[in-house]
Amino acid sequence: MLPARQNIQWTLAAQLGVKHIVTKAAPELTGLPDPSDYEALKTVRDRFQEAGFTLYALEGDEFDMSRIKLGLPGRDEDIERYQKMLRNMGRLGLRLLCYNFMAGVGWFRSRNDLLERGGALTSGFDVRDIDNNVPLKLTEEKLWDNYAYFVKAVIPVAEEAGIVMGLHPDDPPISPLLGYSRVLTSADAYRRAMSFSNSPSHGITFCQATFRAMGEDVPALLQEFGPRIHFLHIRDITGTRDCFRETFHDNGPTDMPALLATAMKYCPNCLVRPDHTPTMAGEGNENFGYTMQGNLFAIGYIRGIMETLQRR
Repeated sequence: MLPARQNIQWTLAAQLGVKHIVTKAAPELTGLPDPSDYEALKTVRDRFQEAGFTLYALEGDEFDMSRIKLGLPGRDEDIERYQKMLRNMGRLGLRLLCYNFMAGVGWFRSRNDLLERGGALTSGFDVRDIDNNVPLKLTEEKLWDNYAYFVKAVIPVAEEAGIVMGLHPDDPPISPLLGYSRVLTSADAYRRAMSFSNSPSHGITFCQATFRAMGEDVPALLQEFGPRIHFLHIRDITGTRDCFRETFHDNGPTDMPALLATAMKYCPNCLVRPDHTPTMAGEGNENFGYTMQGNLFAIGYIRGIMETLQRR
């Protein structure tokens, strides 16, 4: 995943041989209007194209999704913007949108200063570190209703535009979190979510470590969900949903070669990217989880495994 404006990460990605790019094109990151504006998204696409990359996917909330997720007045206007964004993506050759339905709080960690191998800094979550006894702002069933409303409105537009939407699980997968219900916290929740539409555009972003935190059988889920998995986030953790920490990709409990072999068998055409890497020596920790040196290591590690598997 690269930032939407050129910096040293673009140069390093090119030197690694990366060709297909995921970015977040929200206005605060691009200096442009949000991607419901065709010219704004075209400018982002063209920036990558001129640097030799193919912009394949957008990831995250590209504008404020609060009214959609919380079911507030004005959500229909925001859904119209979302539909425009999907049509713009299709016109410009993008093929994937990674999205989530985490209301109120996005991916969340209670610490970002935990020591990993060699003194690298990593992040973690411990429910005991937070005050989670706050009034609930909406129920889980209301959030499910809001998600069903959203799916009904946007998936047909995505299908018409040739876009696949990959639903990312809640991270951490607990409910409630800081007063907000969460619903995408188990494999059964995903089975329910996927039942809302059988469109080929209604797919999954399979964040492997989040499903691990749920206590699920990750290889079995790759087999079950395989045809609907269009994006695979690779990272690793130690612990459980209530208390876990990120690790280096080769320093956690997951058998990564076995995991990637399973993924290559059951979802061979999905996009893959590393996620949530530790902060290594010489880098600031402000953008923890997305610093460049950890990603350089992760890309090389994942690519090495995949090339070895392909030669078997």
